Amino acid sequence: MRRVIAAACAVLLLGAGPAAGRPFVAKDLAMLDRVSDPKLSGDGRWIAYTVRTTDWDNNRGLNTLYLRDRLAQSSPIKLTQDEKAPPSARWSASGRLYFLSGKSGLQQLWRREKDGTLVQLTAFPADISSFRVAADEAGAIVAISVRPDCPTLACTKTADDAKAKVKATGQLFADGGQIRFWDAYDDGKRVNLFNVRFGQGAASEAAPLMKGWAADVPDKLAGNDASFALSKDERTIYFASRDPSFAPGWGTPSIIWSVPRDGSSAPRPVIAEAKTSNAQPSLSPDGRTLAFLARKHETTFSRTALMTLDLRTGATREVAPESDWLLRKFRWSDDGKTILASAEARGQGPLYAIDIASGRSRQLVGNANVSDFDAVGRATVYVADSLSGPGQLYDLVDGAPTALTQIGKDLFDAAPMAPVEQFSFAGWNGETVYGYLIRPQGFVEGRKYPVAFVIHGGPHGNSGNSWSYRWNPQLFASMGYATVQIDFHGSTGYGEAFARSIVGHWGDRPLEDLQKGWAHALKQYAWLDGDRACALGGSYGGYMINWIAGNWQGPWKCLVNHDGLFDGRVMAYSTDIPSFSEDQYEGLSARTTDVEGRFDPSDRVDQWKVPMLVVHSGRDYRVPMDQGIATVHALQRMKVPHQMLYFPDENHWVLKPQNSAQWYATVEAWLGRWTGQTAAELARTTPPTTTSH
Repeated sequence: MRRVIAAACAVLLLGAGPAAGRPFVAKDLAMLDRVSDPKLSGDGRWIAYTVRTTDWDNNRGLNTLYLRDRLAQSSPIKLTQDEKAPPSARWSASGRLYFLSGKSGLQQLWRREKDGTLVQLTAFPADISSFRVAADEAGAIVAISVRPDCPTLACTKTADDAKAKVKATGQLFADGGQIRFWDAYDDGKRVNLFNVRFGQGAASEAAPLMKGWAADVPDKLAGNDASFALSKDERTIYFASRDPSFAPGWGTPSIIWSVPRDGSSAPRPVIAEAKTSNAQPSLSPDGRTLAFLARKHETTFSRTALMTLDLRTGATREVAPESDWLLRKFRWSDDGKTILASAEARGQGPLYAIDIASGRSRQLVGNANVSDFDAVGRATVYVADSLSGPGQLYDLVDGAPTALTQIGKDLFDAAPMAPVEQFSFAGWNGETVYGYLIRPQGFVEGRKYPVAFVIHGGPHGNSGNSWSYRWNPQLFASMGYATVQIDFHGSTGYGEAFARSIVGHWGDRPLEDLQKGWAHALKQYAWLDGDRACALGGSYGGYMINWIAGNWQGPWKCLVNHDGLFDGRVMAYSTDIPSFSEDQYEGLSARTTDVEGRFDPSDRVDQWKVPMLVVHSGRDYRVPMDQGIATVHALQRMKVPHQMLYFPDENHWVLKPQNSAQWYATVEAWLGRWTGQTAAELARTTPPTTTSH
């Protein structure tokens, strides 16, 4: 790594130099294996991890569980293959491996004995989504989606079977109930916790721990076993959940609860602070301290506080209260003195070791995106990716990483990735704003290149030095475009004040950053062809595309709006999480004018003139389909050239492999139509210039 100072602006080079090779295409991206969920055995020798492969013909992903010896150069052992869901493998203290498998038809709990034998432990009439095994290995806590009013798993199965026989399709939603979430209408079922005891043969029933609990533990969209934990004496389960007595989607914070493992009493709140959402309860090795993550805003990821609760005294304290970090995942060290945590920090996703007593931290992994990790004793393994390549499994030995996987090696040898740079400039209020530039593949000094100006979603997200399967800048580079991305005010990983500065200011502060970032990039990189540029964005980025259409048309030959907001007044109450709008607009949507007045794209339609590609999906309930249709109708009304790509079977994301390839092909054709260039034509027809950087 080296630093280059140019025009009083620090530029961090993150990728390799330009190299020639065949194009990197959308199917290449879709077919890449994806490694995740590394877990170390108690002696630190064995690593269990998941690899997701792509079944192109059937348009889906499949999961395989591997076991690898850290101390040998032997090939990994394949334990399961072609599972629909991740196996979520976890080690016991005795060195046996527990995992989920759908081999029997439903996702059940299995165990690998020390002799390699695989044993099925449960035979429930429902899928297990996550689990935690007790230290004595006599049983486990499992999470299963059930009907809260059903006392047994069999009852849920009977109710489901009876409902399937009813020909009427109408669904009645109770007063105050959630109608839909993410990509599905509410079926009345919730993910609840159950206590299961292992015996002779596979267990077919489990004891409910949350009778009548009308909330999900863990969350259906992104939750896992980090949402619940077993006490040291294994008599109590701690879990994170919203209060089920309040309607979901309206800003009810997540609370830390406890419930007896024997189900003798109902859950009770342990940590319940107003307007603070708590998550990831985790017990210290000695069982005396409960650590958890807390954030002030239930719908906004701006800062997380690392908190500890003394279970004997009830005293809570924040570890490193002066910090301004956004932590993702954490785990205790074996001695209970340190917490390892992944985070977002200035466009990177580092891994830290945080001293519990002092709050001091040191960076273990930087200049990458650590998506997952595990540690036992002196052994640490992690998965890290970057803008230059997909996630790989690493072994951190004496502070130096060793790659244990080489996913995509042959592909990247044939189709080298484009170099990446991080830069900074003075944005809104004179504050430092960061951005990324990805050069076109096969970059040649002296030529000018068209630009894809990509705007991230969230808005509390970031462009980041991370690999993406949905908005991958390396694919735009392969198409012959330079990619410019700006982490505008509102982006995460730059402190709470920076992230929250967008609240009530969707259309002014971020737009100013984007405009200044664009001007800086044109000045800093003279080979960017500012006359052949298109702006693209999804979710909040799609909103910004609609906002740009009415407020900043000058630089753009075309626009691409994916799942973008058109009318905030309508979406505030049609989205599946209306509390998000209230948080972002600082009050009830019907009573505020900040976003829906000054910053609503629908109020500036009379200024629209730049050709726009609109992409929207039928199962997107975060930014509902009507927002995309309204955008198209506005384009029609103003006689602006446009196209619409509609995915009836996708949600807020385009996930199916062949749909993803279609998305990229459609976007590439749209960019090429309005910039007048394809990757091949660019190399063939663009004359050299005398300007270089």
